[in-house]
Amino acid sequence: MDTASPADRAPTGQGTYEGTQADPPVRAARASDAEELVRLRAVMLGSLRPCDDDSWQPASVAVLRERLAEPGGSLAAFVVDAPGASGVLAACAVGTVEQRLGAPGNHAGLSGHVFSVVTDAAMRRRGYSRACMRALLAWYRERGVVKIDLHASPEGEPLYASLGFVRTPAPSMRLML
Repeated sequence: MDTASPADRAPTGQGTYEGTQADPPVRAARASDAEELVRLRAVMLGSLRPCDDDSWQPASVAVLRERLAEPGGSLAAFVVDAPGASGVLAACAVGTVEQRLGAPGNHAGLSGHVFSVVTDAAMRRRGYSRACMRALLAWYRERGVVKIDLHASPEGEPLYASLGFVRTPAPSMRLML
């Protein structure tokens, strides 16, 4: 009997996630999902700060097409297809792995960053983002990543906390060049 929790299961070689029977079907995103991933990112960004500027979208589609086509690449996205709607995504979680210098607790220096965790408004409260996050966490584990960061919205924080994420005391700063 398999006693591993869904968060401990790894994605299968076929690009699907082996979760529990209660989990919605999750699969690894393909390059052909790039437009839908960007559409979902726009939904997420719009919920945080409404903006009519969509000029960033074509470049993001191009980046996703390229990065998702790389076998064994450092970017992954896990998605749930919208039920009954071919080519439409209901939810996604996207993350990257970055090689940094090692540190106590992270000797290999691998660092993960989660972003673009979003469920389409009409598809919420079905466990889709949770299932995508579990698959993404399994992908990180498979690569030996032990430190994973994300920025949580107030709405998303309970999900992340339930998956083991905690607030950090380190302040974050940014410079736009």
